[in-house]
Amino acid sequence: MPGREISTFIAAGRFSLVKKIGSGSFGEIYLAIDLKTGQEFAAKLEAANAKHPQLNFEARLYRTLSGGKGIPSIRWHGHEGNYNVLIIELLGHSLEELFNMCGRQFSIKTTVMLADQMVSRIEYIHSKNFLHRDIKPDNFLMGFDKNAKTVYLIDFGLAKKYRMGKNRTHIPYRDGKSLTGTARYASTNAHIGIEQSRRDDLESLGYVMLYFSKGSLPWQGLRANNKKQKYEKICERKKQYTPQMLCKDVPQEFEAFLNYVKKLKFEETPNYVYLHHLLRSVLRHFDFMFDYVYDWVPNAKQQVVTSPTKNGGVAPTSPTPREDLATSAKPTPPRSPVTMDTRHIASEEPTTKTRTESRLRFWNFSDWKARLKRTAH
Repeated sequence: MPGREISTFIAAGRFSLVKKIGSGSFGEIYLAIDLKTGQEFAAKLEAANAKHPQLNFEARLYRTLSGGKGIPSIRWHGHEGNYNVLIIELLGHSLEELFNMCGRQFSIKTTVMLADQMVSRIEYIHSKNFLHRDIKPDNFLMGFDKNAKTVYLIDFGLAKKYRMGKNRTHIPYRDGKSLTGTARYASTNAHIGIEQSRRDDLESLGYVMLYFSKGSLPWQGLRANNKKQKYEKICERKKQYTPQMLCKDVPQEFEAFLNYVKKLKFEETPNYVYLHHLLRSVLRHFDFMFDYVYDWVPNAKQQVVTSPTKNGGVAPTSPTPREDLATSAKPTPPRSPVTMDTRHIASEEPTTKTRTESRLRFWNFSDWKARLKRTAH
């Protein structure tokens, strides 16, 4: 990647790189500034001679998804020097970063408000005939300024089309596949080599919800001699834990969520309305308002259930699970049909680097911008 060339790397004659701010499943991400307008963007770079180039595919997918809420917009895509370049909307902190800032546990209220939006993002890409296949906290970012309350879904390097042609024919069931995605959040079926479908994105989301609300998952920190053995241990641990065991001490709706998505058939269309219903039921039961006051918002802790910590502070806790979960409200999900791919990657743990940093909005680039503009002329 550019390295020392960063100060002189300019894409499309106008987008100048400032500094590296993260990594994606393929390629690296930089802060870029438009020399004509001074506007800041994120620039994703991939070596043009990469063995398995993905950026062109990802750019096409972003265009396919353009206009959807919580989908970042593309400013430019093309070839510059020795790199494929994607200039895209600059976003804020990833949910993994915010999770760390909040003491590695979110309140139930924050978890549910985030999950409700995450279901909507997943539903949208499914409606466009694609699976994400790497649902994890690092791939959900908060927006900036007027969009600061909105959850965005990014990094489609591992996405795959699951419905083909005018008839939207579903890809066929297969097994013997390699693990694609991040082992911590991957579905059990993905671990054992079954072709992924819509149910797998949603099972991954179920694990993300538990990770946020409980602070960790039972298969974290397992030791092994190599990645293959570690993935096998993670898979075995996941098989051992039923939704009931996983969802102890969290609202019963979380268990209903996991039970539902794990029982979906390969080609079955998930009932997203039912999933939203489960999440909204949690808010109603605890008299929480869907007010977008997340745990990282100043004074937010005053509005959520808290309990004392060992050091005398407060931390989000899980309310007592509901005992009266209604199941009669569940509508019958419609059925639907699926498609193909050659890209495989399995990350042992979630990416530690974020794709963008919301702190960037506080930086003052005025002198630097002026100098660059003078140089450009």
